[in-house]
Amino acid sequence: MAKYKLEYVWLDGSEPTQQMRCKTKVVDSTKFKKKLKDCPMWSFDGSSTNQAKGNSSDCLLKPVRLFPDPSRTNSFLVICEVLNADGTPHVSNGRATIDDDDNDFWFGFEQEYVLWDISHHTPLGFPAQGYFPAPQGPYYCSVGAEYATGREIVEEHMDYCIEAGLNIEGINAEVMKGQWEYQIFAKGAKEAGDQVWAARFLLEKVAEKYGVRINLHPKPVHGDWNGSGMHANFSNTALRTAGKKKVYDEICQKFGDKKRIKQAIAVYGAYNGERLTGKHETQSINKFSYGISDRGASIRIPIATVENKWKGWLEDRRPASNADPYKVASSIISTVKGN
Repeated sequence: MAKYKLEYVWLDGSEPTQQMRCKTKVVDSTKFKKKLKDCPMWSFDGSSTNQAKGNSSDCLLKPVRLFPDPSRTNSFLVICEVLNADGTPHVSNGRATIDDDDNDFWFGFEQEYVLWDISHHTPLGFPAQGYFPAPQGPYYCSVGAEYATGREIVEEHMDYCIEAGLNIEGINAEVMKGQWEYQIFAKGAKEAGDQVWAARFLLEKVAEKYGVRINLHPKPVHGDWNGSGMHANFSNTALRTAGKKKVYDEICQKFGDKKRIKQAIAVYGAYNGERLTGKHETQSINKFSYGISDRGASIRIPIATVENKWKGWLEDRRPASNADPYKVASSIISTVKGN
């Protein structure tokens, strides 16, 4: 009888940055027909993941999305929400807070990350700790061993994403040496978040084989080096069909409300103040601005939107690389809707 490996993946309760956890269930082919509905609810010890106390430690795993797992044979990734023992969403469950049941919101996340040498504790390609390579400038979209490091990891990850059915739209070397980016687009906030987490999981799996860590800290190297973000491109029907600059101004101004700024920054990633300094293509964490083609603004209005007669999308440049895409999407939707 054939067997399938179901890799259940969920987010733990670690603070200030949640981590991925996973465990494998082996099932008979008679019970699993490669459909989400065939994935049973499961449980885990929440006292070991900062999600429950030891005297009442069971938490539930609710399967919400299924992807083929190209990292091993006869395997699937089961993206899960964490529930309390009574079936209610756990406080760590950001996916359950998203108000987008009609999938009107579309998201494109630009996930930046740094390949981290765990021997030197530096970005891959940097000399030993305490020394630096040539200043940034030649590394962005670079080619050649002197500038681009870890390409074998990046290429293998891209292939995995494509084989898993993720809508990865591109990759590129970023501004700092050892820093890369991939882009994920999906229609529906939950679907976008599911795909980003699946892509992050697959990246970790690839990097494991090379003995490299994926560093999502928003400012992994202090000094005159770019930080890492997860720019959130988003649209809804109003933005995609607006046809007027006024609609874009009104929505951008909603994000500038002091209460909304505080709510957003709270879920846009830990240590983000180290990245949002007003330098290195960022706006200061203490300021808000928006503008056309302005990569130093909090919200950028892409020139493609303007040229398309104000029918397009916006880019929130504030989310950090370690932010939870579910929580980022939930905050953006809440702001646009005025909830």
